Amino acid sequence: MKSNHRKNIYYWKSDRPYVDGNVQDLDTAHMADLVDQLSNYLSTTFRHDLIQLKPAGGQGNHITFLAAYPNSTYFVRVENGPERDDYMDVESAVLRKVHEIGIPSPKVFHSDNTRAKVPFAVQVIEYINSKDLNELEKEGRLDMLAITESIGKYVAQWQQIAFPGFGLFDPAALLERGVLEGYHTAYRDYFFLNWEMHLDYLCKKLFLDEKQLAEIKELVGHYQHLLDIPQGCLVHKDLALWNILGETNAIHAFIDWSDTISGDVMDDISLLGCFHTGRELMSMLKGYASVKALPEQYENRFWLHLLRNIIFKAVIRVKGNYFSKPDSFFMNNAKSSTDLKTFTLERISIACEGLKGKKKIEDL
Repeated sequence: MKSNHRKNIYYWKSDRPYVDGNVQDLDTAHMADLVDQLSNYLSTTFRHDLIQLKPAGGQGNHITFLAAYPNSTYFVRVENGPERDDYMDVESAVLRKVHEIGIPSPKVFHSDNTRAKVPFAVQVIEYINSKDLNELEKEGRLDMLAITESIGKYVAQWQQIAFPGFGLFDPAALLERGVLEGYHTAYRDYFFLNWEMHLDYLCKKLFLDEKQLAEIKELVGHYQHLLDIPQGCLVHKDLALWNILGETNAIHAFIDWSDTISGDVMDDISLLGCFHTGRELMSMLKGYASVKALPEQYENRFWLHLLRNIIFKAVIRVKGNYFSKPDSFFMNNAKSSTDLKTFTLERISIACEGLKGKKKIEDL
C-alpha cells in the first residue's frame, strides 16, 4: 500500500497523523495475537525451527522481539501503527548502505512492508548483544570524550552517502525505481516543514511565550540563506546515546535509522547538541575534522539546526508529557541537577544566543 503521509512529516514523533497511536501500548490479548501471527510468519518465511519469540523492550516507534533459533538470535521489529507507515523498507535500504561502507550497524536479513501475509511491517536484523551507551553513561561507565570523538568520525564517514532531493525519503521511489530520493527539491522546504505549526503549538501550550516566538522566528529568518545547499547527505536524524550500542570506549553499532533523511552536514552534530556539553561537542568536531573538513560557517549552521531540532523535540516532549515522567524514564538523568523541561528551555535559549554571536559551541 503506497502512501504519501511522510511527505508532510518533518519528524515522525512530532508530526505523525495518529499522535496517540503508540504501537507499544497493546493489551495482553492483542500482544498474544501479534506474537502468534509473527511466529507463524517467521516460521513460514524462514526456518521452521524457531525456538522462542520474546519481547525485546525498547523506547522507539516499533514493537521489538528477539527470535531465538538453535544457532543464532535475531532482532525483529514490527511496525503496526494505525497510519500503516511504509518507511521500514527505506530504513532497511539505508542500513544496507551504511553497513556496506563499514559503519558499525546491524546487518539486515529481511524487510517486508507489504502487509500481504500479516497486518504489519516486519524487519529482521542482526542481534547485537550490547548495552546502549545511554545506559552505560547513567552507570558512570562511559569514556565520554573517546566515544564522542568516535561518533564525530563516523558521522563524517556516513556523510559520503549522498542523495537526490532532501528530507525524508520517498518509499515509492525505492519501490518503483530502486532509489533513495528525498521528497523535497529544496532543503529549506524540508527545514521549514511544519515549522510554524511546531512554534504555534509550543506557544499554545504555554511552553514558549510570544516574545520568545518572535525572537526565534527573527533569528532563523536572518540565517535561512544557510539552508540553500546544493546536495543532501545522509543524516541519522535521531542520533543519541540510546541509539548507539557499545562498551566503555568502543562503539558496536548505530541503530534505529527509522527517521533518517537527506539533509545538512551539521544536522547530526547539532542533534547531539540537544543533549551534550560543549566539551563533548568539541570532541565530536575534532573527530569529524579528522575525517573531513568542517563546512563553511559551521558554527552558525550548528546553531541554526540545534534550534530547529530542539523545537521539534520540545513538541514531542510536551505532547508525550515527558516532563512528568519518573526518574527511570530513558531521557532523565539522575546525575543532572536540571530537570528535562528546564534543560529543554535552556537549549532553546542558548541556540538563540549562539545565532546572535554571544555563545560558542564550547559554551554549551
